[in-house]
Amino acid sequence: MVGRTIQLVRKNYQIVGVMPPRFRWREADIYVPLKLRPEPNIYYGASLKIRPGVTTDQANADLQPILQEFAKETPARFPDAFRVHLRSIIEMYARPMGPRLFLLLGAVTSLLLVGCANVSILLLVRGAHRQQELAVRAAVGAARLRLVQQLLTEAVAIAVMGAAVGLVFAWKGLALIVAWVPTNSFAAESVIEMNLPVLLFSTGLAVVTAIVFGVWPALQLSRPDLGRVVQTGARRVIGSAQGRRLHRVMIAVQVALTLLMLTGAGAAGKGFLRLANADLGYDPQNTMSLPIPVHDGTYPTWKERAEYFERLRAAIAAMPQVVSAGISTNATPPSNGGDSPIEILGNTALEKPIARLNFVSPEYFPLLHIPIAQGRAWNRDEIARGASLAIINQTMARQYWPNGDAIGRQLRITNLKDEPPYSPASAGADGWLQIVGIVADARNDGLRNPIKPAFYVPYTLKMRMFTQILVRTRVPALSILRDVRAELVRVDREQQVMRVRDLQGWITNLPEYAQQRLVARLFGIFSMLALALAAVGSTASCRTASR
Repeated sequence: MVGRTIQLVRKNYQIVGVMPPRFRWREADIYVPLKLRPEPNIYYGASLKIRPGVTTDQANADLQPILQEFAKETPARFPDAFRVHLRSIIEMYARPMGPRLFLLLGAVTSLLLVGCANVSILLLVRGAHRQQELAVRAAVGAARLRLVQQLLTEAVAIAVMGAAVGLVFAWKGLALIVAWVPTNSFAAESVIEMNLPVLLFSTGLAVVTAIVFGVWPALQLSRPDLGRVVQTGARRVIGSAQGRRLHRVMIAVQVALTLLMLTGAGAAGKGFLRLANADLGYDPQNTMSLPIPVHDGTYPTWKERAEYFERLRAAIAAMPQVVSAGISTNATPPSNGGDSPIEILGNTALEKPIARLNFVSPEYFPLLHIPIAQGRAWNRDEIARGASLAIINQTMARQYWPNGDAIGRQLRITNLKDEPPYSPASAGADGWLQIVGIVADARNDGLRNPIKPAFYVPYTLKMRMFTQILVRTRVPALSILRDVRAELVRVDREQQVMRVRDLQGWITNLPEYAQQRLVARLFGIFSMLALALAAVGSTASCRTASR
């Protein structure tokens, strides 16, 4: 690939390098040089590499005076009395995975204890069938230490062979495991692969487990009752009363751990079903989201961009398989909108309220079957001129207007401003917005968290370089994606769409949904394995005791 040329947005780029397979930064596939331009409406994010031995607090202290100088030059971009707070990649991606990994470690440990007890019981049962052989060996002069060494050697051999088989299964099945793990269960930057330290630890643990749990059966079987064996010829564990009690305790512990894991699996499954059956407040069936990026330098003015987005929406809405199409710049549930500080006319509180801001078209609410509880939505003429209107959800109405008089009130978005050519705003967008309607609550902060106060404004209030078109269809939504793409190309042959998902896919790709599903799957599999091990151990023990 190096040296070849590819075209991106009508520009030719020469490929000068290929990153290693492990390299992952956000969701990008291609990296191009960043051209820094001193335009007031362009924002950049900075990543820093801290020198070895320097702590995050020290780096924060070094950066604070530098950014304070920047704040003097452009005070509008910096809040008052700000403090620098760096976040490491480990804090952002690795640390949130800690609870899941500890939960996984607990499940694996429980399964390991069940397996250890099972192996110990099976070693004892196996030795019971060799009781006569061991009695003969002892009768001809074999020392007890020699018998213990032999039984432990056999246990270690079994452990080594089992570990080898397990390594082969892990190595060959790694790709299947990675494919089986639900999307977004772990951070996208995570790499699941065979790890040498973990491999050595697992192998050593298998050997140590065989030795530790092979000691007790070896000690029990290395002291055969020669007289009783000769008299009865019975192939059963004779052992002391204490040994039999330990045997029963081991079976009890095995069953108890299995019941504990079954209980955990039931709780995890119940938690997943609770998420899967959560009341969304909207209907995701047969609906997909088309992310529409606008290329740099195209449709730069507010009017051009508003007319272009409407042409795209109208072209898709006219398709015979489409029920309706609406624009949702940042309002794809169940985790939608952006937290925005607002001012409420007549509110004298010093602290500005925070509510979730959504840019949508009037088709948004009927498309998602979100009923309007009071008032109205804006019409096509109001959208075309970017009218200063707002619709709030019931949670916001109850919180700020508990007397039920929200309709007609006014609010203002404190950080909304005209930022051409990337985000041009309509005239008066930074002024007061009149509330004209109240809609029913719909999930906007995930499946677990309570619904946040939210308000909706015409998407033309501020035209970003990116929007989304929601499409409700008469057939499975993704089945007509090719036809939809063709319609977009008819409007503009350069127009592309990004990662298209149906709204059910938005739900299943939520980290909380994927993580709960992973926990339910793991506990289900582990509990079934533990149940199978406990059944084998208990059955073998009962058969031996009955002989």
